[in-house]
Amino acid sequence: MNSRFKRVTSRLLIASVLGLGLPLQSSHAGLVGTDKVAVSAQSQSERERIHSFLDRDDVRKELQTQGVDVNTAKARVDALTDAEVQKVAGKLDQMPAGGDIIGILFTIFVILLVTDILGYTKVFSFTRSIK
Repeated sequence: MNSRFKRVTSRLLIASVLGLGLPLQSSHAGLVGTDKVAVSAQSQSERERIHSFLDRDDVRKELQTQGVDVNTAKARVDALTDAEVQKVAGKLDQMPAGGDIIGILFTIFVILLVTDILGYTKVFSFTRSIK
């Protein structure tokens, strides 16, 4: 019985020592800076402003003539990075009041086209490869 106890104990000890050598995932908590929170809040307000722009009737009509669904465009705006949202919102700021809607629609079209070609979205059927 003594040898059986030694065998079982040695196996458990070997398994536990080998288990200590395994890499463990660790999580690191950190403070989130005020600047990051402010940028995130600003990006969210810019997204809402772009959504309200897409809700306008003249924008909806123009998107439909371009073959883009408004809901798809809104989903793509939600998927944009903060930098891309700032860029599109900057284009909105540069436009004259009630002015060049074609410019912003072209910008949205190009963003959707590039993301469609890269495979992130499936908006346009002409960008898909035929298999």
